[in-house]
Amino acid sequence: MTENLFMLIFIVVIALLLFFDLGVMHKKDHEVTFKESAGWTAVWVTLSLLFFLFLRLQGDMVVNVHDQGQFMEQNKLYDHGVTYDETLSWDDNIKNYKKQLSLEYITGYLIELSLSIDNVFVMIMIFLSFGVEKQYYHRVLFYGILGAIVLRFIFIFAAGALIQKFHWLLLVFGAFLIYSGVKMFIDRNKTESIDVEHHPVVKFLTKRNLSTSQFHGHDFFTKVDGRWLCTPLFVVLMIIEFSDIIFAFDSIPAIFSVTHDPHIVFFSNIFAILGLRSMFFMLESIMDKFAYLRIGLSALLTFIGVKMFLPLVGIEVGIVASLVVIVSILTLSILLSVLFPPKKA
Repeated sequence: MTENLFMLIFIVVIALLLFFDLGVMHKKDHEVTFKESAGWTAVWVTLSLLFFLFLRLQGDMVVNVHDQGQFMEQNKLYDHGVTYDETLSWDDNIKNYKKQLSLEYITGYLIELSLSIDNVFVMIMIFLSFGVEKQYYHRVLFYGILGAIVLRFIFIFAAGALIQKFHWLLLVFGAFLIYSGVKMFIDRNKTESIDVEHHPVVKFLTKRNLSTSQFHGHDFFTKVDGRWLCTPLFVVLMIIEFSDIIFAFDSIPAIFSVTHDPHIVFFSNIFAILGLRSMFFMLESIMDKFAYLRIGLSALLTFIGVKMFLPLVGIEVGIVASLVVIVSILTLSILLSVLFPPKKA
């Protein structure tokens, strides 16, 4: 099976799951309960872990590695760091290769999922700023997923192609991640807000008289005086997409720090995004409990950025070590938030 064929099958399967989600399970608008959200979160997390097992057992199907020549070519192309050992059998060599792919995937998945949590703050503010009724949250997030999948696909494979041609771009990514990590730490206690009236998306649509200020149920468009106009719900959808693009400038370079294979980056991105959208309804009520999460995320971004520069001084941080550091940072920030919550003024 070729890489492109597997990618096509993967996208079709994800599309069918999303169709089942909206067309069957959420056919009628309703406020998603904590229990329902927990159920869907469990489904997406389980699928993510099953895909990890699939890569561990059948990863050679994804990257089309069936002989020594393909093994060495793929490893050189994507810098997986797995050398072909001629003292070992083919089965042992390919086993090591699949193990590396699965570790790259699960590390990228955890990076994307953890950084995405910060984006929940933004989405909550967008919904509240526009006064969106909770029964329409799922519809907006669902179509937001579709847009994110398309945009991430373009961004990831374009970045992958550029990295293969200009390897020094990884250093640019690293510098940007360090900057983002430091900035997040400095702004950790800053109260964020959204200026609805002056947001670029709102100003663009309002200036051209393309939107209406009235909600029309769950419709994204409505006809007014013979003209089709965007409803505020569509404006919210566009702003969420806009924020996701900005957010991707942190998360995608971060995953490229652990794997240069755009396929693995895409898989980890999609599963994390899908899991987060269902997790949103659980997190919105408990986000204030994770007081030190932003400090943890800033440390995570800084670590990943520094990691990209370490090869210049002859230091290589392996995928297992990266995974341990990432899990440790996240676990510590959550535990500190629970055990030592800051005193409220």
